[in-house]
Amino acid sequence: MGFWDVIGLIIAGFIIGMLARLFLPGKQGIGMLATIGVGIVGTLAGYGIAAGLGVEETRGVDWLRWIISIAVSVVLVSLVAGFMRKRGSSHV
Repeated sequence: MGFWDVIGLIIAGFIIGMLARLFLPGKQGIGMLATIGVGIVGTLAGYGIAAGLGVEETRGVDWLRWIISIAVSVVLVSLVAGFMRKRGSSHV
C-alpha cells in the first residue's frame, strides 16, 4: 500500500464515517478522529465483504462497496458511541 493509497483510505474513512454518523439519529458523542478511524475500519471491512460477495472491481463508481462500507460504519459508530457513553458515565 503506497502513500497515496493511505491518503485515499483516510479521505474515504472521513467521508464514510461522516455519512455513517449522518444516518444515525441523535448525537453520537464521538470525536472526529474516532469518526475517521471507524470510517477507515468500515471501509476496509466493507470492501472485504464486497469482495467476499464477488464485487471486487466494477466500472465507474463502486456503489455496492460504498453502501456496504457505510452500513458497516453505521454499526461501528453505534458501537463506539455506546462504548464511549458507558465509559463516560462510569466516571461521573
